[in-house]
Amino acid sequence: MMLEQKVYDFITKYQLIENGDRVLLGVSGGPDSIAMLNILSKIRQDGLLKFEIFVAHVNHGLRENAKIDEVFVENFCQTVNVPYFVKHAHVAEIAKREKRGLEETGRKVRYDFFDEIQQKVGANKIAIAHNQNDQAETIMMNILRGTGTKGLIGIEKKTGKYIRPLLEAQRFEIEAYLKEERIEARQDESNSDNTFTRNKIRNIVLPYLEKEFNPSIIGTLERLSELAKEQEEYLEKQTIRVYGKICISENERNEVILNIKEFNKQEKLLQKRIILYSISKLFGTTKGIEKVHIDDIIKLCNNNIGNKYLTPNKRVKIGLQDKKLKITKIT
Repeated sequence: MMLEQKVYDFITKYQLIENGDRVLLGVSGGPDSIAMLNILSKIRQDGLLKFEIFVAHVNHGLRENAKIDEVFVENFCQTVNVPYFVKHAHVAEIAKREKRGLEETGRKVRYDFFDEIQQKVGANKIAIAHNQNDQAETIMMNILRGTGTKGLIGIEKKTGKYIRPLLEAQRFEIEAYLKEERIEARQDESNSDNTFTRNKIRNIVLPYLEKEFNPSIIGTLERLSELAKEQEEYLEKQTIRVYGKICISENERNEVILNIKEFNKQEKLLQKRIILYSISKLFGTTKGIEKVHIDDIIKLCNNNIGNKYLTPNKRVKIGLQDKKLKITKIT
């Protein structure tokens, strides 16, 4: 099968799966995740790679057909002889209780369950069935929201323990593969509900662009992603190099201190990235730090007036003292 070979070449090229791995698959029962399960099962059975696979399925309790999806996944796992784990969740109730959106809550429930089963079976990787169309949709969503280079990367092949074996496959290839294999995967009727932004992009925006402007828009956005990733990797290397040069001291639990004179010599792009890199050093994330905060910090540094400080949020204090830029974690 062409798609099986394509996926095998992809996972070996980028070392997404290696001999001895134990891989947990997130399987909803939809075409993408069922194709992923079937392909990885065949690769394993053919002995092309020696690895173990397990399946985790979440019944979100949101759809009338959720139980049918659950039974379908269970039966399919039995057919391909793969251990199967299921979680029943009342996502609507959780979302209401925790005052979060349904989509965000559903995602948290899924990924928490994946982490739980990963520990239970001793898996070292978790496979998610994102494909090239998902990639295009994500990039387009990021563009519409307003994004920098990182947003143009979209979905990565591998992020930590998460791998995406189908990321080079387009949706039409997956559908053709399932038809060849005579597999009728489950369909999520909510995918046609255009009240959701992603569905609007999937069902309206991308088909329009494909028809009126570029028949290869999905592949074009994938190439944009690759170019953005190359640029981001280069800029990250430069950021780390300059940070190492101007960093006076760092205590990852409390404070990063930078040489303000050397900081002010850097290009504005690097200044922005160094600030974000420093904050990430302290918190592991830059969530809550917006463009306006970064601009204010750079303005403060350029004025270079001592004993001034900013508090972009309740967790971080950024100030000038003794010709040093101090980024401090507020405890």
